[in-house]
Amino acid sequence: MQPYKSISITAHHHTETMKVGQKLALSLVGIGLLLQMVFWLSFKSEDAGLWLWSSIGLVTVGSLWYTFDQYKDTLPGIKNNNNWFVSLTSRKEFAWVLAIFLTGFYVLLYWFPHLLGQGNEEVKNTGLVALFDPLSMFLKGKPASQWFVYGAIYTLTILLMGIKFIYKYRHSKYQVYRTISIMFFQTAIAFILPEIMQSLNKPYFDFKNIWPLNYYFFFDWNIDAMLAAGTFGYFMLFWGILSFLVITPVLTYFFGKRWYCSWVCGCGGLAETAGDPFRHLSDKSLKAWKIERWLIHSVLVFVTLMTVAVLVARFTGIKNIFLIDSGTLSSWYGFFIGAAFSGVVGVGFYPILGSRVWCRFGCPMAAYLGILQRFTIKLPWNKEAKRVSKFRITTNGGQCISCGNCSTYCEMGIDVKAYAQRQEDIVRASCVGCGICSAVCPRGVLRLEN
Repeated sequence: MQPYKSISITAHHHTETMKVGQKLALSLVGIGLLLQMVFWLSFKSEDAGLWLWSSIGLVTVGSLWYTFDQYKDTLPGIKNNNNWFVSLTSRKEFAWVLAIFLTGFYVLLYWFPHLLGQGNEEVKNTGLVALFDPLSMFLKGKPASQWFVYGAIYTLTILLMGIKFIYKYRHSKYQVYRTISIMFFQTAIAFILPEIMQSLNKPYFDFKNIWPLNYYFFFDWNIDAMLAAGTFGYFMLFWGILSFLVITPVLTYFFGKRWYCSWVCGCGGLAETAGDPFRHLSDKSLKAWKIERWLIHSVLVFVTLMTVAVLVARFTGIKNIFLIDSGTLSSWYGFFIGAAFSGVVGVGFYPILGSRVWCRFGCPMAAYLGILQRFTIKLPWNKEAKRVSKFRITTNGGQCISCGNCSTYCEMGIDVKAYAQRQEDIVRASCVGCGICSAVCPRGVLRLEN
């Protein structure tokens, strides 16, 4: 009989080895991005079309190749393996490098576009902006601007990452349909249509960008541009007012805020697709929830007061209704909220704070929709309070095994497991109805309802 030997068990984790195909695919993506960097840093302007389509082609082929090679031999279902061990998705070295790069790029885009090659009426574009001139000329017959570059990169990212998201969550029809919806609204409504309108000498207008998210809708320059566009301009003004006064409350009554935040909005679309690997990083603590409620409703109050000040100044000439010049108030909002918070922090901090930083802590549209989704009223003939929205996520707590998948992958920082264990419907104002908690639940405890 052999003597007993003590065995020490060391905790370890399994790290999947990247396949050869995935390495080659990422190499194509890297080469495509390198072409853009070379064109940008050398401040070239010649042969932009060749460089642009070569880089986009390489990035597209590489991204799709990597996506299908990553998931082709796996069963449909949750695939968030090793997220807490991979450097990029666990706030380690690669995460910080990506966060700094994204933040820096947004700073250049918003405040130093000349460093990207932005020209003017006397100086033609060079660098990264000139790289997108061929696409801009094709869509609207004018050279690109910093915002055209931003829109093109933003849209391409949502398309490529959207395909990856669909293939990853292909077991859920809900995830497939809403991702296709996001891709359509960003590409057709937010990017292509406004550019074509400009080619027809119409004002730039994103039909899905609704006040209060579209904070400049009631600014003088925007109203004047719409009024100057004739009948179509009046329609745009009418559509914008109708959207937040009628369409938004009605759709929120039937579907909750998910109709916009998870099916239409470009900010939410980028968070759902490109931000999907970082959704587990959202803070689920009670402290974070308190900060969230104070911040997001403060932004809603800010944009409302600013809009009132702008309209009062337009129709009465009184510019200091709140003891601050309406122009100063709007410039403060545009800088701190419209640019720094929604752009720089909202996207740049994906790898550190999770994918819905802006949606959760700053978006005034999310706050407005959340009030409609969560608000209750008492009707004279009904003693019980009735919720304005029919949307909720119902739970079957008896089936819950407390695995925590739902809470972990809630990008809005909701402790879904706690609701499930108490067998309570989830009606939190912050819930965007993305349905990921339901998609990753191994027991079918959670269900999206109207």
